[in-house]
Parts: sequence; structure tokens; C-alpha cells
Amino acid sequence: MPLRHKSAQKRARQTVKRTERNKFYKAKVRTAVKSLLTTKDKETAQKQLKTAVSILDKVASKGIIHKNAAANKKSRLTRHVNKLK
Repeated sequence: MPLRHKSAQKRARQTVKRTERNKFYKAKVRTAVKSLLTTKDKETAQKQLKTAVSILDKVASKGIIHKNAAANKKSRLTRHVNKLK
């Protein structure tokens, strides 16, 4: 279905850009979380937790994920790090 209105064409272009940006940030979050959960060393995990929390806060502030979802992930990751020896 061709987009005939100028505003509809612009919205379509914006949607493509936003979708790509959101995919990038969500992948960044998944990578940070996965690398933290696979770490067995507590010191390394604490450093990774700091970066993961930073990424989650940034993504939540941009509205890519909900702030409560970010809080839940941060809580789960912190509990994981605290369990390590």
C-alpha cells in the first residue's frame, strides 16, 4: 500500500530509524545481561553490574524499555552478583 501523504511518508521513515535504534539498544542490554549472568568471579561481576545498570538506566530513560522492567532486571542482576562467592 503506497503512502500518498507527505506526513505518512515521514512517519514511515521515522519508524524505520527508531526501530533500528531500539533494536541496537535492546541487543546491547541483552549482551550486558548475558555476560553478567555467565560470569562466575564476583569482582568481575561487580564491574559488569555497574556497566549493565548504566545501560539499563539509559535505555529506560530513552523509553526503549519501561522503567519498571529496567528496575526488575537491575534487581535480578544485583541478587545474582550478591550470591556469588
